[in-house]
Amino acid sequence: MPRWSDDPSHLFGVLAGYLRLDSEAATPEQHFADGRRDARAMMLTLVRRARRRGRLRAVVVRFCLRRARSLVGMREMPKFLIVTAMRRAHAVMLGIGRELAESGRIAEPEDVFFLDFDETKRAAAGDDLHRAVSERRERYDAELRRRHVPRLLLSDGTELEAVGSGSVVAEAGALRGTPASAGTVTAPARVVLDPIGARLEPGEILVAPSTDPGWTPLFLTAGGLVMEMGGANSHGAVVAREYGIPAVVGVPLATEAITTGEEVTVDGADGVVTLPSRAAAPASRSAP
Repeated sequence: MPRWSDDPSHLFGVLAGYLRLDSEAATPEQHFADGRRDARAMMLTLVRRARRRGRLRAVVVRFCLRRARSLVGMREMPKFLIVTAMRRAHAVMLGIGRELAESGRIAEPEDVFFLDFDETKRAAAGDDLHRAVSERRERYDAELRRRHVPRLLLSDGTELEAVGSGSVVAEAGALRGTPASAGTVTAPARVVLDPIGARLEPGEILVAPSTDPGWTPLFLTAGGLVMEMGGANSHGAVVAREYGIPAVVGVPLATEAITTGEEVTVDGADGVVTLPSRAAAPASRSAP
């Protein structure tokens, strides 16, 4: 997958949307400042509770909470180092891919990422691996188009969530999922299947199959989140809580049930996404 350093067009588009925010809109810095304030307030609350059971207990609680606040970010350091090392490996392999493409062993320099190390050596020795690359690229493209990954399967392969789920759209034009970030918001929806090149107007509700760190900049302007996959601890849910936007995740086929521009209401506490226009449809048909 291209990084922002390879193709920054996605990042430029996100920044352009961020610049369209109203001057009174809450910035990420404000969200983080609010989070720090709430965390400190909760720390004081917990320390006071601990003090009721002894001064020593209060000292230990305060020490542990402060250390956790200071060091919890270190959990990301191994991943950061791995990504940094893989970036170096990526550059080296891409150089090899260019040489193989120039010699006709593969079609494109990026095709080298569909080969293992032994196959890369064979290609350098003269083997033609166009067919192997083509088959693997087809599987890769098919996986990128995958819209749903079951969170839980029974031993016979049955998806538990699909058993008795019925229609995607429930009564009164509602979609049900897992509560992820508390709050309620009503705004136009924006269905995004790929963050590359996506444009999200300030306040729009982001409707996506799933999210990963590459989607995070879109949260700068999103008013809410609806996600087909994931649970309360998935990437999208965690980031939505950090940015203080309502979110409902685990909504099957949400990107198909919701259309871009349609006004929806996201209730992040109850895990319900309401489609007002469809909820009103039965009443309008029954009118004389």
